[in-house]
Amino acid sequence: MSGRARLALCAAAATLMASCALLPLVAEPTWLLQLVPLVAVQTGVGAAARRVPLGRPLTVAAQALVTLILLTLVFARQQAVIGLIPGPEAFRHLTDLLQQGSTDVSEYAIPAPLTEGIKLMLIGGVLIIGLLVDTLAVTFRSAAPAGLPLLALYSVAAGLSDGGADWLWFLVAAAGYLMLLLAEGRDRLAQWGRVFGGPRSPGAPDGGAVAPVRTGRRIGAVALGVALLVPLVLPAMSGGLLDPAGTGVGVGNGNGGTISAVNPLVSLRDSLRTNNDRQVLSLKSSSNDVSDLYLRIVSLDDFDGTTWKPAQRRITGVPDTFPTPIGLSQDVRRGKVTTTISAADWYAQDWLPMPYPPSAVNIAGRWRYEPVGMTLVGEHGQTTRGETYQVTSLDVQPTAVQLASAPEPPSDLKHTYTQVPSSLPKVVAQTAKQITAGTRNHYEEAVKLQDYFAVTGGFQYDTNVEVGTGPDAIANFLKKKQGFCVHFSFAMAAMARTLGIPARVAVGFAPGTPQGDGTVTVNQKDAHAWPELYFEGVGWTRFEPTPTRGTTPSYTVSHTPGTSLPDQDLPSHQSSTAPSAAASASESCSPQLIKLQGCDTASAAAAPHSGDGGPGPWWAVLIGLAALVVPAVPLSPWLWRARVRSVRLGAHARTEEGAAEHTLAAWQELTDSAWDHGIAPDESLTPRRAADRIVRLGELDPAAGAAVHRLADAVEQVLYAPRPRPAAGAAEDVRRAIEGLRGAVGTGARLRALFLPRSSVRVLWALSARWSALRARAAAARPSLRRPSQQRG
Repeated sequence: MSGRARLALCAAAATLMASCALLPLVAEPTWLLQLVPLVAVQTGVGAAARRVPLGRPLTVAAQALVTLILLTLVFARQQAVIGLIPGPEAFRHLTDLLQQGSTDVSEYAIPAPLTEGIKLMLIGGVLIIGLLVDTLAVTFRSAAPAGLPLLALYSVAAGLSDGGADWLWFLVAAAGYLMLLLAEGRDRLAQWGRVFGGPRSPGAPDGGAVAPVRTGRRIGAVALGVALLVPLVLPAMSGGLLDPAGTGVGVGNGNGGTISAVNPLVSLRDSLRTNNDRQVLSLKSSSNDVSDLYLRIVSLDDFDGTTWKPAQRRITGVPDTFPTPIGLSQDVRRGKVTTTISAADWYAQDWLPMPYPPSAVNIAGRWRYEPVGMTLVGEHGQTTRGETYQVTSLDVQPTAVQLASAPEPPSDLKHTYTQVPSSLPKVVAQTAKQITAGTRNHYEEAVKLQDYFAVTGGFQYDTNVEVGTGPDAIANFLKKKQGFCVHFSFAMAAMARTLGIPARVAVGFAPGTPQGDGTVTVNQKDAHAWPELYFEGVGWTRFEPTPTRGTTPSYTVSHTPGTSLPDQDLPSHQSSTAPSAAASASESCSPQLIKLQGCDTASAAAAPHSGDGGPGPWWAVLIGLAALVVPAVPLSPWLWRARVRSVRLGAHARTEEGAAEHTLAAWQELTDSAWDHGIAPDESLTPRRAADRIVRLGELDPAAGAAVHRLADAVEQVLYAPRPRPAAGAAEDVRRAIEGLRGAVGTGARLRALFLPRSSVRVLWALSARWSALRARAAAARPSLRRPSQQRG
């Protein structure tokens, strides 16, 4: 074998050895077996091109072309010309796979499943590295620079893995690189003929560079040993998600240790912005009302004026029973809730999502307890991936009176959780004082802040807004009034601290979507952040300033005059706290339709008018009728829709049942209006998913989109909550959404939606249903009419 062929084999081997560092990143190693023959073909083509010989550029071009053909053969064979030659369809398919692989990499935790997109990124990336190594080391005969692409390949793998076996993969990659250097050195020495290396021992082969090769091997072995051993005696760099003082997250005998965490808001933002809203958790609760079932992951209590982050905390072993939450007195009503939670196989979170406050957790694995935040964190790589666990928690039910009469908190707690840095812009504290002017206690201040962000302040929910950096981040949010849960929770917590209210930010999941089997599904877009304010006697208390997200706590809802909320204080002999199981007033509406999307409110039919006009010529009467009927015929769809809309969005009974029927009627009007503007209804979707679809397809502005989501949340309350909470402003939200739909389409589409609404086909459906029912009744009655004639006297 020639020296260059041996060098090419060593380059291919070094590439494959370095690619082993990618093995921990995916769940299956089969891609490496598929890679070996592809690298062999790539190397063989280069060796053949150099043997011809072809010029260096032509050799590289030939290898690149073969690499492309190999990728086409493996990943885009059906889209290629004759199954081999890449064409436009094949390039489009490969591009789609790369995009899918990029999405999978950002969404899956390590080790990720071996999807086609990830496989293409792995195999294609290694083939590109192999081409660079072969070009540098063999074609251009410079093995030393070939270590750069090998280093890049190892660095990517080491940066993504958890670091447990990085030294092993470094050893393998470094050995491959040293082998490549030695092969090149031997090839160079061989070109000078036989090198004298001292007396030749008996039996040794004649010729060859024996001594220099041995020296190179010894130098390489020493360098490799130094690279492995020196980092062990140097100070280690701390950081990362878990910053332990020793191995894992704890130190000593396992009964203590410290923990600190980087800001988890980056993953929260990515979850809210993802296009693939995948399931994260599935849970089953003993509570009949899951509308307040927030899952808390971690609390952020360290505020530096720009952002919030977890403080460094002491961790201990998980106790059998958790202590009573700090500040919670015996006078506050509470219940016990048991929740069974199952995490998806791809969801790997170091912190355990739990309802707050937890009182006991039953889970297997290596978990530690952080007492201040009452959270659990994984130890030595323990994550939530595929875990099923049971949490017993307290359902704390404070009253507004208890919160308003809360005494001052302990001085040390107040000092810790009311600190704000001097760099915080003065406008934050000034705005807080303006909003809460006239309040009598901290509770009223907190409710004023919550209502300012969620209702009265004109803020809009928008996940495309950046979190913001610098001391002016909160001030800019107060000025622009656009953001998502991070902005709202940060701002309210900071403003609460300026008012002397202890505050922190919690990160986790908002209540998920109830399913027909009694479980609740929590998806990526349910990721959420909310402020927690401390009240002595109640403890850390949740508030919800983010519009269209989560649920407003019952202890912050005030039923005051001037709102569209039903007056719960008025007596109602027929009202009930449970949802009505009866069908609506419409005879054609079934309970199943109610659960899907509500029912049409019965529209008043045109009543016949008695002709009590004065005597006159019959032709004048006919002309008058024609003058009314002729224009009414083409305008009848518009007139019908206007009448139905006014009934659906009009006044309703001031009872819980009346408010529920009004909410469902408003939702029906929204879906019909979207249908009129070209968005056909999809009855298989939940209200929340249907709202996402209307906002996306209708290209609604943030204000209209927020209105759609508010109405969808209200509908889910009516359909799923045991005690639905009345929602204010349903009719106004529908009108705002309709304006958004009209503004997003052209003039032609607006005119069609007005004069030829697609939803007017419901009239034909109703007439057809009534005609079918009439024929069925007639067919059922026909035998009984003929029976007397069939009798014989």
